Amino acid sequence: MHARARPSLYEQLLALPEGVVGEILEGQLHVHRRPSGPHGFAASSLGYDLIGPFQRGRGGPGGWWIIDEPELHFIRDTEVDVPDIAGWRRERMPLLPQGHRYTVVPDWVCEVLSSSTESVDREIKMPICAQFGVGYAWLLDPRARTLEAYALRDGQWREIGRFKDADTVRVAPFDAVPLQLDALWGPTG
Repeated sequence: MHARARPSLYEQLLALPEGVVGEILEGQLHVHRRPSGPHGFAASSLGYDLIGPFQRGRGGPGGWWIIDEPELHFIRDTEVDVPDIAGWRRERMPLLPQGHRYTVVPDWVCEVLSSSTESVDREIKMPICAQFGVGYAWLLDPRARTLEAYALRDGQWREIGRFKDADTVRVAPFDAVPLQLDALWGPTG
């Protein structure tokens, strides 16, 4: 009798059912369900606000790719992160990958916090992004109606701004255009 080889973590990730997101972080498979309404609304609204001026150059400088839920392979099939949104300067990544693996480290990531993902986003994913040299990270919390922005300096995250509610902000790396935070929170009820 031959022992059946256990599937690799990446094979386990690929076999996950629809409706969940899987990531391989620090050698462990993390699985969470698709986002709630406020979470999805905040991520979609932020992406919408950034794509016009930064990806398409409409009312802004252009020169970026802004992608929802890209599968980042910091180490191919071994360290796999799926941020809510990520951005690359086109000078660093002139073409999008043909497949689903993004192997160029993004210049910016944004995680939308929820009660089920906040600790992983803060305690595991932020340090991994710093380790692999992501330049900027934003944490968007639709529950608290806040945006925290960080820049990587000497391998450490440094807070560059904390904003709330209906603030209109200019924050790196997208400080060329103001963002109205109240547009990210959606209707409440």
